[in-house]
Amino acid sequence: MTSLARHAVSRIEFALDGMRVAAVLGPRQAGKSTLVAEIARRRGMTLVSLDDEGARQQADLDPTGFIAALGRPAAIDEIQRSPNLLLAVKVAVDRDNTRGAFLLTGSASLLTAPRIADSLAGRMATVALHSLSQAEIERAPAHNLVDRLFAGDPPIVSATTIGRDAFADRVVVGGYPEVVLGSETTRRDWHESYLDTVMNRDLRELDDVRKVDEVPRLLRAIAARAGSTTAWASISRDLGIDRRTAANYGQLLETLYLTHRLPAWRASLGSREVAAPKLHVIDSGLLCNLLNADRNRLASNPGLAGQVFESFCVGEFIRHLGWSTVRARTYHYREENGNVEVDLLMESTQGQLVGVEMKSSATVRTSDFKSLAWFRDRRGDDFVAGVVIYTGTRSIKFGDRLWALPVSALWSGGGA
Repeated sequence: MTSLARHAVSRIEFALDGMRVAAVLGPRQAGKSTLVAEIARRRGMTLVSLDDEGARQQADLDPTGFIAALGRPAAIDEIQRSPNLLLAVKVAVDRDNTRGAFLLTGSASLLTAPRIADSLAGRMATVALHSLSQAEIERAPAHNLVDRLFAGDPPIVSATTIGRDAFADRVVVGGYPEVVLGSETTRRDWHESYLDTVMNRDLRELDDVRKVDEVPRLLRAIAARAGSTTAWASISRDLGIDRRTAANYGQLLETLYLTHRLPAWRASLGSREVAAPKLHVIDSGLLCNLLNADRNRLASNPGLAGQVFESFCVGEFIRHLGWSTVRARTYHYREENGNVEVDLLMESTQGQLVGVEMKSSATVRTSDFKSLAWFRDRRGDDFVAGVVIYTGTRSIKFGDRLWALPVSALWSGGGA
């Protein structure tokens, strides 16, 4: 995939210039190894992959000696396969605080994986690399919609396709590089093989999963509820497993970057973990595979199309956050009475808020902004933009800090 530039390169380079360790984290087969190999070659770094059995055995046998033998700077691919190396890296960089000493990749979050005790806090910067964004697939400039929205300057976009034609083909393909470059006939086989590898290798390496056969069922249950608030009691009851087990396995799926959790936003920081979160399958192609949904099924089932469209858009915003200048966290919002709901809220480190609603229709009305307007009026100047992503053809202003944007705004910078 060297022909498709990754927009996260600048953030990785920035992390290497400012920190002793930089880690590129994301799902298996997202293109981390290819990208890191390019950066390592450009920076003159020694590169080793722990997918290589011999290298992994050496790392497991003598982590300290393995790190010492690499020299500096060095890049280590799939470091979660030998977690004890992280302690050896920590010891090495504590002795020498040279910036950019190590570039690591992992298919699981080094900050949350149960068996990885030391996160290199204060020594390591992390950069998320998910499967390809639509902007990267289109080879579009590194336009970032998150930055535009936090600047209160949404792009002026004109689209050529409307309705489900504006997103259906993109949704069922998703962003895994091999799927993007492959054929429609091999797409399902690839996703099935991918899930089998993740469940039978990566999952077992992360934790002692005694009921590994239950995890694909759990992932499908999450996919079926994508965009809805997550009630582990209901999911566990449907699957016939313990609630705590379901929640723990759900956390592992997030650790593997297969799902993304949107906590419920609350004005009080201490109450944000209380209300039920929303879960999304980050890659829309994988989501469609889990739902057994192709383009024709999306066309004939408006409810399913709307659900998949929401997850698709949330996933694209998560990718944009991977290279945005603005640093922000993602949430959803729902009043207890259900009268006010916002699909996605992004809150910057300065406390500014952007609200996003998704609508898989080519028509947008004033009523579609009801929740965004309600939230804007209560948050005042902290609320900088509210947008409805829809499948129409042009950007439309709908009042103070409110806009409708074609879904193509996610991959087309448009005009000023």
